[in-house]
Amino acid sequence: MADNKNIQDGRDRSKVDGNEDYELSYLQEKLGVSREQVKDAIKAVGNSRDKVEEYLKK
Repeated sequence: MADNKNIQDGRDRSKVDGNEDYELSYLQEKLGVSREQVKDAIKAVGNSRDKVEEYLKK
């Protein structure tokens, strides 16, 4: 049975969940920073993925 690509799940991809290891690991690897730096960025700017990435690129 084919997947229905029109059905969306409830995840908000524009937000980072600081409690999910896979999300922290993804940002760690993508930006070349430590897990603690990712957590500190979330504390500093909130959980908006764009803001966290912008903060960590500085």
